Amino acid sequence: MPQVKVRIKARSQSYTIKVGSGLLRTLGAEARHCLIDARRVALISNQRVFDLFGREVVQSLRQSGFSVSHWLMKEGERHKSLRSLQEALNLFSESNLERNDAVIALGGGVVGDLAGFAAATYLRGIDFIQVPTTLLAQIDASVGGKTAVNLPMGKNLVGAFHQPCLVLIDTDTLRTLPGRELTAGWCEAVKQGAAGSRKLFDQTVGLLRKSGPDFSLSQPKSQTEVRAAIAAHCRFKATIVAADEREDPGRTDRRSRKILNFRHTTAHALEAVTDYRRFRHGEAVGYGMLVAGEISKDLGMLPPDALQSLREAVALCGPLPEANDLSTSQIIGAMARDKKSSAGTLNWILLDDIGRARVVNGNEIKPTL
Repeated sequence: MPQVKVRIKARSQSYTIKVGSGLLRTLGAEARHCLIDARRVALISNQRVFDLFGREVVQSLRQSGFSVSHWLMKEGERHKSLRSLQEALNLFSESNLERNDAVIALGGGVVGDLAGFAAATYLRGIDFIQVPTTLLAQIDASVGGKTAVNLPMGKNLVGAFHQPCLVLIDTDTLRTLPGRELTAGWCEAVKQGAAGSRKLFDQTVGLLRKSGPDFSLSQPKSQTEVRAAIAAHCRFKATIVAADEREDPGRTDRRSRKILNFRHTTAHALEAVTDYRRFRHGEAVGYGMLVAGEISKDLGMLPPDALQSLREAVALCGPLPEANDLSTSQIIGAMARDKKSSAGTLNWILLDDIGRARVVNGNEIKPTL
């Protein structure tokens, strides 16, 4: 089945995203094509993903002449930490990685964020390749060059912009995902459409109505539709990254990279107050969209019918964990520590309509959760 290619043209580095079935077995050849002088690669993954795909990936890399070392980080957002970063950097040093060598991230967004940041900091920056294995990482986290780790005070507070030299998306990995991971990915997909593209929103909702969040990849037609949806989300994000690679603090227009933070203010707070144990990131994104949508309506921005469309889209993604027992004051306190604040004021990304997000000064808003 043919693959789809999406070109990312970032100011610091351009690269290709490849989307298709069975691409993991081609990783070695693809890596050699963009890492011409590399001798060694360090593979970062977690135990669950490595058990599924590690043997095939390592074999492919070695067949293309790479010496491969690997480190498996603990699973979960709470392990995207400075301590884990130190362990990754230790692996690079012990493996004698040099400036021409590279890092490969095999896993979801947590693995990709940490591996990318480690690559950005080791020897002042070495190449890395993203091989995302979750739906959320395939359409968002692996694209655009944001890398980071968390601090106890909040999420992604230490990071760097470091573009990969290749993103390889094997849609066969989606067959191994539990339902909650698919829900998380579809919430992120709905978010991207709601923030910046009505066409993308409608395409995503249409696929969910037709196939449900637990879609089957056993049929060629389903594979084609899912591959097309993933590629469409990557293209959308590519246009945003090309226009505003480093999320310019002074930009507030509709093509600013800030619009992709629609939902983040509440989502990151929910993750923080539950110690990153209750919600997958995309599930928190689902709640974040609903809160931002309600605020948008209350401010007279978002029409009621558009809010209803957003609610229905989130519901199509699948069930979200309970949140009614959480402390409102704790959530608001966590929002105040969000890294998206500017001059002491937290900016919100709200909606004028589906596909039309804009930045709103937090002084205009009193969130009610």
